[in-house]
Amino acid sequence: MRIIQFREALREALNEEMRRDENVFLMGEEVAEYNGAYKVSQGMLAEFGEKRVIDTPIAELGFAGIGVGAAMNGLRPIIEFMTFNFSLVAIDQVINAAAKMYQMSGGQFNVPIVFRGPTASAGQLAAQHSQAFENWFANCPGLKVVVPSNPYDAKGLLKSSIRDNDPIIFMESEQMYGDKGEVPEEEYLIPIGKADIKREGTDVTIVSFGKIMKVALAAAEELAKEGISAEVIDLRTVRPIDYPTVITSVKKTNRMVVVEEAWPLASISSELAYMIQKEAFDYLDAPVKRVTSRDVPLSYAPTMVEAFLPNIARTIEAIKSVLYVS
Repeated sequence: MRIIQFREALREALNEEMRRDENVFLMGEEVAEYNGAYKVSQGMLAEFGEKRVIDTPIAELGFAGIGVGAAMNGLRPIIEFMTFNFSLVAIDQVINAAAKMYQMSGGQFNVPIVFRGPTASAGQLAAQHSQAFENWFANCPGLKVVVPSNPYDAKGLLKSSIRDNDPIIFMESEQMYGDKGEVPEEEYLIPIGKADIKREGTDVTIVSFGKIMKVALAAAEELAKEGISAEVIDLRTVRPIDYPTVITSVKKTNRMVVVEEAWPLASISSELAYMIQKEAFDYLDAPVKRVTSRDVPLSYAPTMVEAFLPNIARTIEAIKSVLYVS
């Protein structure tokens, strides 16, 4: 099977869906003439023209609102935020318009729109450009929140998101665009709301999503050298969450560690810990452990970035604590 980059997988999904449906269009900062800030939309202006690949001013609230209105009138917009840090400028349109319109209109208006772009840290970008917002958007009913971790999942999930009739938050990472992975040439879709077991195991369940899956998988690999068998689950979407897959795994392994790049309060890991104690308490042989970012704004210094983020060492420490080994 061929190997392509994460950005190329996204580009293929965009191209295929725009060729399939003339109502799909892409709008955002630098998506057209510059070929995308991260070159996801490279070549798309030449193929689809300026009416379907649209450069915008630096005005996220404005072009998010245009996208919501277009979706209500039968089009399928893809709105690219250069980073989800900038989505805070547009959050009124995302939350108060896109997410609520179907309910407020009594089902008269669907809003088939995808808001996509990178989330969370990407090196030395400091406090205002390094925030993980997955749990923020997942808190809002009416939205679906998709966070792929690899090129294969990214393509299949983006195609499904574009075809979905609900507003989708599709969250990527600047640090994943160059990642490579196997992606088939034939068309495929991945259902929204279905987690994937990336590695089977028997001793502990590790749950993660997005780029932090690299940490989870690397920790599992290191633990295997010590004879510890970790099952690693990639949520892929954090609204809806595939609770049954996680619960079934915990009933088998009797332990769970959740690893995510978010501040600890009211995070996805908080929700999973609650649900496991509710649905699988009698199966737990240790308290659920969480590995999150530190509860501070991210600093610029590389040493502070390293101390802030979830990493392999912290993950292994958490896993060994639930296994009661040193």
